[in-house]
Amino acid sequence: MLAKTYGSAVYGVEAFTITIEVNVGQGTKFFMVGLPDSAVKESEQRVESALKYYEYRMPRQKVVVNLAPADVKKEGSAYDLPIALGILQASEQMDALELGDYVIMGELSLDGILRPIKGALPIAIEARKKGFKGFILPKENANEAAIVDNLKVIGVDNIKEAIDHLTGKREIEPMHYDTRDVFFHNQDNYESDFADVQGQENIKRAMEIAAAGGHNVIMIGPPGAGKTMLAKRLPSILPPLTLHEALETTKIHSVAGKLGGDANLISKRPFRAPHHTISDVALVGGGGMPQPGEISLANNGVLFLDELPEFKRTVLEVMRQPLEERRVTISRAKVSLDYPANFMLIASMNPCPCGYYNHPEKECVCPPGGVQRYLNRVSGPLLDRIDLHVEVTPVSFDQMTANRKAESSQDIRGRVIQAREVQKERFISTPEVYSNAMMTPQRVKELCQINEAGKTLLKTAMEKLGLSARAYDRILRVSRTIADLAGSEAIKIEHLAEAIQYRSLDREGWAA
Repeated sequence: MLAKTYGSAVYGVEAFTITIEVNVGQGTKFFMVGLPDSAVKESEQRVESALKYYEYRMPRQKVVVNLAPADVKKEGSAYDLPIALGILQASEQMDALELGDYVIMGELSLDGILRPIKGALPIAIEARKKGFKGFILPKENANEAAIVDNLKVIGVDNIKEAIDHLTGKREIEPMHYDTRDVFFHNQDNYESDFADVQGQENIKRAMEIAAAGGHNVIMIGPPGAGKTMLAKRLPSILPPLTLHEALETTKIHSVAGKLGGDANLISKRPFRAPHHTISDVALVGGGGMPQPGEISLANNGVLFLDELPEFKRTVLEVMRQPLEERRVTISRAKVSLDYPANFMLIASMNPCPCGYYNHPEKECVCPPGGVQRYLNRVSGPLLDRIDLHVEVTPVSFDQMTANRKAESSQDIRGRVIQAREVQKERFISTPEVYSNAMMTPQRVKELCQINEAGKTLLKTAMEKLGLSARAYDRILRVSRTIADLAGSEAIKIEHLAEAIQYRSLDREGWAA
């Protein structure tokens, strides 16, 4: 007898339907076809043990399992449950009339307990798109899949519960999840706040500008000056995620298996801070079974690279293309996958190996040339993609002990949102561009016009400070953001002057 069940395969952050055909007939042996990998082939042993545990049997006949389309490689252990249910249906050990109405996924343990799977959210989205009645999966993934409305999400603990539900012996209530209520309730629940930061007003201002325009930032300062503390608070002043951005971000974390058992819709902008020993594959994604990397997990959020020169040169260089295109393409012999990588880069570094070059109180002990060699670890092309270079100085004792209440993240965020609304109107005809940092050179010429006094100031600054030519567009982008924060349609000379100071650490002047 022939039986069909339906599963799903995830490639990149998208899923597509897999038909699992099971035929039990005359003969012996178990055959699995349709380009299964080793984990899929090994399902025979897991399925047999799970069925025997609940007093079902593995047919002692010829069993052929076909995973269609047959020319696409199937990976992972999540096909165990649909294969097992297909075998039961084909061998007439159960009669489930609605078996073909569900997408079914789950890894079986030897006693029939279901283990969680990766990619439940994109699978649920695809199931709804294809018109399936519901989605049967491990209970640990039910919250994640229930984000998708108009789809019955049935979470089960073991294969017996799935069988009983499909045969009508036990009706399991679908998981309900009020996506919008949870999303808007959790949007502003940030643990860190800029009100905790005493002093560092100039750095807070730079962070506000970066958040308002989506600009990348590098902070240079001695140990303990507050670089990490400031970076961790940046997500709290970014505009709230839209529902579309939240779904996109949650899909990526779902595919990577980063959501956990109580998975919910990600409603806050992600903050990723990988260690400097990370490999280039772990950062941008890839591997034998391609997985999203840290830059994709930081999509719609912040990627923080602490002690930037300590990262391997190859790791930093592979970020150059994703920083420009805001996506990363992982190419293999038979497949090419695109992962979103629309993140803000926040980097920090010491000014020298010992950390005290140009320190107001402590003396630098680095050997001659050591400072420049240390700074040269960060390449010019990477710096070209960082708009704001900010020098962080230590906070004085008086500032640390002051009772003056600092401005909260909520107040700063209000100004950032207003500036982003201005940019949204400005770029309404180009949906792929929605912040000043994303402007092309052509749009910079159109939208960042400056008067003669501004041109004179910019020319003087580039000559006096030794700024490179690559700083020109960056200064104009940042000055456009500063003007937006000030509510000004024109870029005034004071906006330009403030933008210039954020390039004073450009490479030519760092170790002068």
